[in-house]
Amino acid sequence: MATIYYHDIGDYLSREQKLKMVHDFRSVKGMEWTEIVPNEKRDWINVRDGFFDGLIAITDKSSSRTFFEKCTTNGLKTGRDAWAYNFSQQSLNNNMHISVDYYNEQREKVLKREIEGIQPNLRRISLDEGIIASCKSNKKISFSESYVIKAVYRPFCKQHVYYHKPWLQRTYQLPRSFPKGYNDNITICIPGVGGTKPFHPLIANCIPDLGFNSGSQCLPLYYYEENTHKQKTLFDDTSDDDYIRHDGITDWILKEVRNRYNGAKNITKEMIFYYVYGLLHSKDYRERFAADLKKSLPRIPIVERIEDFMAFYKAGKQLAELHLNYEEVPPHPEVVVHITAKRADQDDYDYFRVDPKMKFRSKDDKSVIFYNANIRLENIPLKAYDYIVNGKSAIEWIVERYCVSIDKKSLIKNDANDWAREHGKPRYILDLLLSVINVSTQTVDIVNNLPHLTFD
Repeated sequence: MATIYYHDIGDYLSREQKLKMVHDFRSVKGMEWTEIVPNEKRDWINVRDGFFDGLIAITDKSSSRTFFEKCTTNGLKTGRDAWAYNFSQQSLNNNMHISVDYYNEQREKVLKREIEGIQPNLRRISLDEGIIASCKSNKKISFSESYVIKAVYRPFCKQHVYYHKPWLQRTYQLPRSFPKGYNDNITICIPGVGGTKPFHPLIANCIPDLGFNSGSQCLPLYYYEENTHKQKTLFDDTSDDDYIRHDGITDWILKEVRNRYNGAKNITKEMIFYYVYGLLHSKDYRERFAADLKKSLPRIPIVERIEDFMAFYKAGKQLAELHLNYEEVPPHPEVVVHITAKRADQDDYDYFRVDPKMKFRSKDDKSVIFYNANIRLENIPLKAYDYIVNGKSAIEWIVERYCVSIDKKSLIKNDANDWAREHGKPRYILDLLLSVINVSTQTVDIVNNLPHLTFD
């Protein structure tokens, strides 16, 4: 029987830091080792203690005694993000038009037996098994601008996506949450099982990408089914009547929560939805079950006191409003924006343009952000960087994603400034950054004031 020893070097180190540690150790003889004894769950490290298993499953395909119905889904996986996503709706139309035209050209050549199969061309198409199979079976695919919708690609980062199934690798159960791509709904997105990043939830009101929150597992407020009994006429257009809306929260959990609080009829399914969002932000919960949340979907306690339930519900509602309406949140009052005079040859779009990207003063000093050559932000509260989602602070997501990038394979350009221009808002990116700074500090304050959780 082998004995296994383990040395923990900590989390989130860079490659250079890890190599330096190996170099400094020089030999395994001088290192401190912990003997590993796997438990009954076969955990070697990040060992779970079993208490988590006694809580209520957030969702479970084999049981109805859960918080959410069997309507959960992963986020969208296109398999061709450079082609299928873009800040510019016009650029996305052009890119996908190129791919669709090339596909149909190749399909006709295959049909005429001029070629055996669709030929790779990185500047015109991104191939996968689905597209290759469609070409072989002579399936014609048409382009339409109607397939372009808005989606959340990364935290606080919206883009246009070409939402047409032949060009998407996986839609999972998203059509049940957003059957037309833009239906009125909200969904709590949590990291998928097996992720390496710390657990944090984030809410969305449109289709989320799989990478929106580290393998996004989505828990919708509602889900939809097709209305097969609707009597249509030749003159009917598609409408919301084509779908029947159901609650994502189970009848069982509504009854269970009400019974816990002596039959409190004022508690609704929507309140339970926001209670879950609030509780998943709890530091006590996330720290206590950090190992479990890496390996399992959340299991949720019903807190003992109704006062605490209401506090989590109200906090969840506040957080949801902040995280969904982040673009409308005013700038943080302490942030100082230094602006130089605009040149005569600059219009507003050029003046507020990010090119190619924003920068921090240094890796260790993030109190200052150089927005562009004209604009600098100072006195950014360091507390704002405590709001982490999907592995980094919300502010860092804005700095990273709102830039000008070029895909190495396809040479497709994705320019965040195009979103500002197409929406007629020259200051969009600057105002977004200022808003997210305030969203971050407010989130930290709300989370810090959540009721304390104990687990006996």
